[in-house]
Amino acid sequence: MRFALSRLTAAVCAAATVLSLTSCGGSDSVDASESLVVYSGRSEELVGPLLEKFKAETGLNVEARYASSGEMAAQLITEGDKSPADVFLSQDAGALGAVAKAGLFAQIDTATLEAVPANYSAADGSWVGVSGRARVVVFNPRLAPNPPDTVDGVLAPEWKDKIGFAPSNASWQSFVTGLRVVRGDAGAEQWLRAFKAQNPKAYENNVAVRDAVDKGEVALGLVNHYYLYELIDAKGGDAVTAQNKFMAPGDPGGLVNVAGVGVLKSAPNPAGAQRFAAYLVGKTAQEYFAGETKEYPLVAGVATAEGMPPLADLQPPAVDLSQLDDLEATQEMLVATGLLTN
Repeated sequence: MRFALSRLTAAVCAAATVLSLTSCGGSDSVDASESLVVYSGRSEELVGPLLEKFKAETGLNVEARYASSGEMAAQLITEGDKSPADVFLSQDAGALGAVAKAGLFAQIDTATLEAVPANYSAADGSWVGVSGRARVVVFNPRLAPNPPDTVDGVLAPEWKDKIGFAPSNASWQSFVTGLRVVRGDAGAEQWLRAFKAQNPKAYENNVAVRDAVDKGEVALGLVNHYYLYELIDAKGGDAVTAQNKFMAPGDPGGLVNVAGVGVLKSAPNPAGAQRFAAYLVGKTAQEYFAGETKEYPLVAGVATAEGMPPLADLQPPAVDLSQLDDLEATQEMLVATGLLTN
């Protein structure tokens, strides 16, 4: 528990620093009913253009503050009902769940919730998913002509010393949390210790894992699906060696997590916050996520990016995304198994 508390304290301090440096737009004198404060766990590069589109459509003055989703969740929990935030846009369901568990979210409007399949939003309506991403094995076909499509297949002796992963990445930690949900803590820890015995190579983030696989530094990497498509967009398909292996139906390694949004109970502009949540599940934002970030749109009628299997075909494990909020226990387990440095 001391580890979890120390990480939370560090996250709060880091978030406070980041928030003081990364605010954009707005001023203290702006009428709260004409402005919107967004705490974003998604990067400015990724969602900044979308926020500008929303601002242009609505006339609201949008002030965005950026940090990691975990840092933002910690900041919101620390601030409580004194937070200036109207909405929390998170990279993953786990951070949203932590804020929901603290009782800080209002109910999302019914029409907004109904735009998205129920399994991609909070069961209690406290947040709504806005885009999806699947966990995959990214592989180099020259080094892994027959890559595994299950998490247990990754443990085969042939992959020892040949796997890349990003231990501090939120999506990796959400996968481990999902593994705990599916197999229980004992089963998840058993898998993690076996994975550690494979001597996997740790990288700073998913981009670094993907690039290492593409260059042949490692044969396999555990990442989100869209990183490969981003590389193809940047370099052209002929210049990219890496490929994605989507996981077998029901396998814990194929978790489909979501980015999502919650409206704060203490929002100075609750109407604007609900309007923002509705905008994110509208056609403009859904097409933006599909086209610009190569994530899965969650609303019917919006096409996925070319070359990606339909979301309905993935058959991910049956995990209630609201259960991904127990990140502290996951981090403690990763430390105990030697896969994360305290």
